[in-house]
Amino acid sequence: MYATKSLTANQTQMYMKYLACFLWLSLCLTSCKEKIEEPPPTPSASMYFPPNASNTWETKTLADVGWNQSGVQPLKDYLTQKGTKSFMVLVNGRIVMEDYFNGHTATTAWEWNSAGKTLVATTTGIAQQESLLNINNKASDYLGTSWTSMALARENLIKVKNLLTMTTGIDDTKQLVIKSNLTYIADASTRWAYGNVFQKLIDIVAAASNKPFETYFNEKLKNKIGMEGSCNFGTIFTIYQSNTRSMARFGLLALNKGKWNNEQVINETFFNESTTTSQNINPSYGYLWWLNGKTSFMIPNEQTVYQGALVPNAPADMFAAMGANDQRIYVVPSKKMVVIRMGEASDPANPSFAVSGFDNTLWEKLNVVIK
Repeated sequence: MYATKSLTANQTQMYMKYLACFLWLSLCLTSCKEKIEEPPPTPSASMYFPPNASNTWETKTLADVGWNQSGVQPLKDYLTQKGTKSFMVLVNGRIVMEDYFNGHTATTAWEWNSAGKTLVATTTGIAQQESLLNINNKASDYLGTSWTSMALARENLIKVKNLLTMTTGIDDTKQLVIKSNLTYIADASTRWAYGNVFQKLIDIVAAASNKPFETYFNEKLKNKIGMEGSCNFGTIFTIYQSNTRSMARFGLLALNKGKWNNEQVINETFFNESTTTSQNINPSYGYLWWLNGKTSFMIPNEQTVYQGALVPNAPADMFAAMGANDQRIYVVPSKKMVVIRMGEASDPANPSFAVSGFDNTLWEKLNVVIK
């Protein structure tokens, strides 16, 4: 038998100190290990670009992105009620929602209307980065003198940039872009008025590149990002038509400031200029892009200045391509999100831009889903 020896009070106290130190050290090591072994961010946090010449497109569920499923049906009910043909939402380039209504399908082409102006602006920027033109040059450098019915001194005030910003000073009430209709209202840069004369940018790009506009556009923009579709050069309007996913591809390019995968299709400097206030008359307008979150805005066919943001229910950093009958590309950098809507006019009695109230109500419904 071995004798049992009791610990003294001092020994007991020292033992407890050693034990406490050991436990503290063990906790620290465990904590460090947990930090070292913390998993990397999920792949869904990275930006995704669908491959060109393919129908492949990664998707995410609402649960994956933490959205509210209960808000989806009211949103779809509203879209159906308002004549929507297609609705699509991308987050980090991946499809989270994609719905088609009233017989529309993923392959059906639909007109962009004035949302397509942003294609013209982007193509103009590409021509500038290739040193084919300069938007600060006179428009007549590419169109020739006397392209308007204005006095030459007045015409010479119009730069390419004025066509991008709706500040040419040309009469905006005449939609047919022919010389006799291009008459003087105000000096360039002193009046904002939404008009059809922006189409002269198509002629400028064609003259500068020595190619038909659509040929240059296809080579430098459309084919680079895998879009489908074509331009319809009508007597009065030039309208781009495509399926919904092609519209979404362009929205994704815009979300990434002109970059597609590893290629900078349009330089970031120009794209940033395009999506910031371009003049001091209508702060909610860039280079044919509409801008949210500004102090005031103007709309087509009016000289009224409205106070407040363009779409109060939408994120302040949203910018958008907007066309008649509520064709929309909404781009929201803060949420890494692109939203596409194609379809009939939400309010057939008021098919023009910004009078139907469609945008604000749509974002009210969408906010329930994404918040």
